[in-house]
This record gives sequence, C-alpha cells and structure tokens, in this order.
Amino acid sequence: MTHDYRVLLYYQYVPLLNAEQFAKQHLADCKALGLKGRILVADEGLNGTVSGTIEQTDAYIELMHADARFANMMFKVDEANENAFKKMHVRYRNELVNLNLEDDINPLETTGAYLTPVEFREAMLDENSVVIDARNDYEYDLGHFKDAVRPDIRNFRDLPQWIIDHKEDFMDKRVLTYCTGGIRCEKFSGWLVREGFNDVGQLHGGIATYGKDPEVQGDLWEGQMYVFDSRIAVPINKKEHIVVGKDWFDGTPCERYINCGNPECNRQMLASEENEYKYLGSCSHECRIHPNNRYIVKHQLTADEVAERLSAIEEVNV
Repeated sequence: MTHDYRVLLYYQYVPLLNAEQFAKQHLADCKALGLKGRILVADEGLNGTVSGTIEQTDAYIELMHADARFANMMFKVDEANENAFKKMHVRYRNELVNLNLEDDINPLETTGAYLTPVEFREAMLDENSVVIDARNDYEYDLGHFKDAVRPDIRNFRDLPQWIIDHKEDFMDKRVLTYCTGGIRCEKFSGWLVREGFNDVGQLHGGIATYGKDPEVQGDLWEGQMYVFDSRIAVPINKKEHIVVGKDWFDGTPCERYINCGNPECNRQMLASEENEYKYLGSCSHECRIHPNNRYIVKHQLTADEVAERLSAIEEVNV
C-alpha cells in the first residue's frame, strides 16, 4: 500500500545564533513548502515533527541538510494517509527539553553512550541492566520496553528528583534509557553521568528508530508508541503486538486515549468509547460535575441527561 503523506521526527543539538530570528524565518520556510507541524527552536538547537506530502517532506529534508548546522541531522520517517497536524507552528523556547536543573546539561559535552537498536536490545537482555523510561507516565502506559521502569511522573522535569529518590535501586546497575525520538535521553543520560552513574547508555534515535530496524523488528517492545500528533499511537513491534494499556475506568485492555473533559484537569487517559460515554469523558466525579466540562458541552447534554449518567455510575459503585 502506498501512502501520499509522511511524518518527519527529528532534532539537533547545535548552537544557534539569533535563534528567535531563525524561528521566524523557519516558519516562513515551512509554510512556503506547505508543511504542517510543530517545531521548537532554542539557542541550543531545534526539535520538531512535521508532516506533508512526499514531495514536501523531501524538500524539507533537502533544505535542512543544505544548512551546515543540520547537515547530519537524522530524520525518522513514517508513512501516513494524511497530514498529522492541522497547522504549522515554529516557536522559540529557552530550551528544547526542560529537566528543571539549576545547571543545565549540554549534550554536546556530556551524554550517555549511544546504542544502536541492536546494541540496545542486547543490553536489555543483560541481567545487570536496568531500563528506565525517560517519558511521562501516560506515554509509558500505552507502550514500553519489556520490564522497563516506569517513573511516577507526569512531566519530564520531574524525572531527576524521582531518580534521586530511588537512586539506590539503580546505582550499581548498567542504566539504559530511552524516549520517543532520542532528544530527552540526550540530557537525561548526561545528567545520570554527572550524578555518578558509571555505565549509562541511551537508545540512539529513540523508539521511533528501534521500530524500523530490520534486525530487531521492534522486539521486546510491548504496546504502542505515544506520539504528539493526531495519530496518538503508532505500532513498534513487528513480530508480536501485545496490548499493555488499561482502561482508566475498568482496567480492561485499551489503546484509545482521551483527555479528561475538565479543561482544568486535562488528564490523558485510556478509555473505550463505551466508558467515555458512561463517565462523561472525565477521570473523576469532581471533573464530571465541573461547570466547563467539554464533553457535556460538545454533546449538548441536558442537566437531566447528566444527572441520569451520574446516577448510573453511583449505582455501579454501590
């Protein structure tokens, strides 16, 4: 089956002079090519995901590789049936990823050892290795490497403190870490090295690269990979698909993500269509009765209809 569109995932840590001006010009360049996507630009480099036709994405890769600063940038390419974004955004930020450190890590100076997919799989099978997921909890819950550690965090910036709290569990181990495309691991693995962990390895190119390696074929991956575009989830393991996601409400196997109807909560959770309907698209009773519940507004539910569903939930929980 041929696909008319592609999605590009990429990053590059490289010093950018006048990064704010670069972001403005880059937005114009992307719009001129007809791309859609989300790109972050900082003094330390660039991180993005864009989608477009094969011709548009080819033109973008050519544009970037023509710039000496991005000449060796690795692009992870996924085929798609349509654009994965509705608009094109390029925004300047102080840093590409935030570990909430007083003394930030420069991956060009300090980072863990790069491991190819084959090397990473081999290292995971070493009984002295511990695999730490560098992503947020909701990303892990959809899919992760077999036996990987799930840090109890909702934001990447909370990861260092979580590691400090559990340091004794990992200090004598060979520490392996991974993330979606590799950018978070660059800083996280460098921080681990600075903290005194002696043997730190990171999956070069992230899960996205691991899933495309013809030798490993995504082996030892369970579930799907969470992505930050309209696709939400993409398959990784080409040998066997194992569903690890669990419905927020009843714990049954599930790989369908929704956001809590309460805009002040906005928790991402796995839920079937049936349970989304039953629980008014909200993670808790407090969120279900929130005056600005988006699910209620979207479906134009009357007060009586809301009361009826709330009553049904209460009867089940009795």
